[in-house]
Amino acid sequence: MSEFVPSYVALLESGKLLERVEAAYRHMQSCDLCAWKCRANRRAGKIGSCKTAERPLVSSFFAHMGEEDCLRGWCGSGTIFFSNCNLRCQYCQNSDISQLAEGNEVTVEQLADMMLDLQAQGCHNINFVSPSHVVAPILSALLVAAQAGLHLPLVYNTGGYDSLAALALLDGVIDIYMPDMKYGDASIGQKYSKVPDYPRHNMSAVREMHRQVGDLVIDEDGIARRGLLVRHLVLPGGIAGTDRVLAFLADEISRHTYVNLMDQYRPSYRADEYPPVDRPLTDEQYRQALAAADRLGLTRLDGRAPARR
Repeated sequence: MSEFVPSYVALLESGKLLERVEAAYRHMQSCDLCAWKCRANRRAGKIGSCKTAERPLVSSFFAHMGEEDCLRGWCGSGTIFFSNCNLRCQYCQNSDISQLAEGNEVTVEQLADMMLDLQAQGCHNINFVSPSHVVAPILSALLVAAQAGLHLPLVYNTGGYDSLAALALLDGVIDIYMPDMKYGDASIGQKYSKVPDYPRHNMSAVREMHRQVGDLVIDEDGIARRGLLVRHLVLPGGIAGTDRVLAFLADEISRHTYVNLMDQYRPSYRADEYPPVDRPLTDEQYRQALAAADRLGLTRLDGRAPARR
């Protein structure tokens, strides 16, 4: 197989990556860089619906060995965890980062250095976790890092509440899109994650992601190089709308979509206030999700049996 060249290299060489950076910061002046479209002037220091102004907060960065096999490989996925997720999931297992803003404000140069450090550690990719609200500084830092020799594929690891405006800026930049598809029903998204119209925005975003990168391509060493990887966390009581989410993927995206159908739900944060997520997922509920995927003809599932016996 020929040597892999990440998508953003062509944009860097043509000068168009700089144009994307400039455009992203213009969007930030009346921010529509996630599905909130709150129109805050974050460049002027205003706080958006994402609870973030211009500079991102980073809680940690490291070679992550807990991601999907095709991302972590044998050296790890180079994850950068951004604070202040633009979702407000009341059961979040990382609420200290996503809801309580644990982390440090960083400059573009510091963010670029993180990418280069992860590359020097031997990571297989750079994995931006909860990046939806910080697209502009990510693009700016990428420009700095790419000029300094960054050559790893980029993973956009998102809660799935993304705007088409931001995704247009990322076209030809991101190699691997890894969105959550959390809910099939808008009222459930409003109740449990406090965001309006989650399925509409989420499905529009996933359509665009797939249009840009297609089905997931995995190389001869088992490492993902380009494409769409969808995560869906099965929730107690069927409230995630698993059947609808999987039917959307099978019917409107591709039956070859790589789907991580996750069974690791456990109550966290404020889950005790929100039945039925105040209890763990059962084996039977997860088996029903697997059966739905099989029935719909989805052929690339990460996980073929319940994790608990």
